[in-house]
Amino acid sequence: LAGAVDHLLALYAFDAPWFEKEGLATTVVGSSALHVDMDGADGAGFRARHGVGVDAPLLLVLPGSRPSEVRRMTPVYEATVRTLKASLPDLAVAVVAAGTVADDVAGRVAAWPMRVHLVAEDEKYDAMRAARAALATSGTVSTELALAGAPMVIAYRIDGLSYVLMKRLVTAEHITLFNIAAGERIAPEFIQGEASAENLAAAVGRLLNDPQAAAEQARRQTAALDLMGRGGPDPSTLAAEAVLRVI
Repeated sequence: LAGAVDHLLALYAFDAPWFEKEGLATTVVGSSALHVDMDGADGAGFRARHGVGVDAPLLLVLPGSRPSEVRRMTPVYEATVRTLKASLPDLAVAVVAAGTVADDVAGRVAAWPMRVHLVAEDEKYDAMRAARAALATSGTVSTELALAGAPMVIAYRIDGLSYVLMKRLVTAEHITLFNIAAGERIAPEFIQGEASAENLAAAVGRLLNDPQAAAEQARRQTAALDLMGRGGPDPSTLAAEAVLRVI
């Protein structure tokens, strides 16, 4: 890459050193995900609209925005919810149906043997505010959940062969961005074989049953966003200025 481009725009500060050591000039512009405005997110309104009690435990499930993610993760999440409901029968469950895969998610969740509140894109942030805990497929959504103050458990599975190849190349200890920025496992992560219903239910159950642990994890998640550049200048402005300097 250093031999192919004149300048690189990076989203996060921890990206830059990898490219700068190869002589590639890099400007960290920040991520637009860190600039999502959660002030208008209405958790109480979400609960009222969906008939979820003010004090009822609510789990928000986010299966992903790609067809392959939905295909791999939705069955695991169904089994996880089944396990949780066995010990927490009053647990309310909401599932986000991201725009590009909304119909697929809705069809799969319709077959779940429990009531599920489907969440459209336009009320996703309300649901994040309302949730006591979240179970999410790894991606940008983890940053949004942290902004909303929702403690989360992260899971991910990919094709088996791809995983074997990636294990040989990837040296990162974490896959969640704020975990990487903080250099520690703030939100639990379960990858590939570790992303089992048993493991996920135990981790999510801890957040649902231990309010102090959930609040502390949410606090640490929020603090880690500062390490990612929260509160910085607008990324589009920084990107435009960097391009102007180069040309």
